[in-house]
Amino acid sequence: MSNPFWDQPETVERFAERAPDHRLTRLVENVATPADCRVLDLGCAGGRNTVMLAEGGFDVWARDASLPMVERTRAAVRELLGAEEAERRVRVGRMDDLTASADEAFDLVVALGLYQNAESLEEWEGALDETARVLAPGGRVLVAHFTPEVDLTGEGTRPVPGQPHVYEGLPGGRAVLVDAAALDAAMARRGLEPEKPSETVRVETERGKRVTVNALYRKD
Repeated sequence: MSNPFWDQPETVERFAERAPDHRLTRLVENVATPADCRVLDLGCAGGRNTVMLAEGGFDVWARDASLPMVERTRAAVRELLGAEEAERRVRVGRMDDLTASADEAFDLVVALGLYQNAESLEEWEGALDETARVLAPGGRVLVAHFTPEVDLTGEGTRPVPGQPHVYEGLPGGRAVLVDAAALDAAMARRGLEPEKPSETVRVETERGKRVTVNALYRKD
């Protein structure tokens, strides 16, 4: 079930209006044959990255737990892919349940600002398991993930007693927050190794700060 925060029309539009992620743009710009590169935009939100990938000719698929986000993404790619293909490729789905996709189905999984939205460590671990399962050997997963230092409201985050890595205090509700070392270790347990050192980026905001691990992993 989707968190109501992500279904709000203003939230959907705010995400849809964002420019494509600059790291993803750089990552795919040199792909020689985009049509042969199958990409899963996991947690596609309003479709900013799905649209960019579709425009580039990639074999793009998208999932989000929020029906309004999915509908917004479908609308954004309908002219590019056609109504039937938009419906088929952009689907409602949880990050910890990708059973609609076969093992080793994707060459690239895009997971930007996604895994942190798990409301429990069990859900988070399940999402990483599913990503590793659907990723082809040699495939990559592009990740952006908040750390416990993040503060989007100016009031900080609070650990949930008895639930490791689970915090309260983000607008979307409970979240799993980890630092770069913990994220690298969790990915390594699934055969995913950093293609380059994972980086922690700190950005001051009007209310607080965004502290994000930016990482790119490759499946052994």
